[in-house]
Amino acid sequence: MIQILIDADACPVKDEVYKVALRHDVPVMVVSNSPIRIPSHPLISRTVVSDGFDAADDWIAERVASGTIVITADILLADRCLKMDGVVISPTGKPFTAASIGNAIAVRAIMADLRAGGDNVGGPAAFSKADRSRFLSALDEALVRLIRMQRRAEQQPL
Repeated sequence: MIQILIDADACPVKDEVYKVALRHDVPVMVVSNSPIRIPSHPLISRTVVSDGFDAADDWIAERVASGTIVITADILLADRCLKMDGVVISPTGKPFTAASIGNAIAVRAIMADLRAGGDNVGGPAAFSKADRSRFLSALDEALVRLIRMQRRAEQQPL
């Protein structure tokens, strides 16, 4: 079953996810550590997990399967989801893939080491209209691809 899971606490594209998911009739689960307002629609639901370290990440990773799209900026969560055959897209529209996740983890570790050493390395760039547009395109493409795969699988003789 195709579904979308959102790592929602700091996700800037929740409204975009709802828009694309409803157009494709795909359920969305919003996962957060505190209550987040969601649209009243039968395809959109939310779960609030404890505020424990990585509680939302753990909840999401435990439910990822083939056909699951995960929206997150968390590189380590992306890695966990890819290992469970999920599709992972960052809020900026950058897909995480098996080919790219190793480099992303390495860069994350280097940046953490630099910050721990007192270097001022700055943070991510501000979220832009181009990021939002790229995200909408990436999510739509991922959904279309999964829907096509699902239809082909349903048409295969047993």
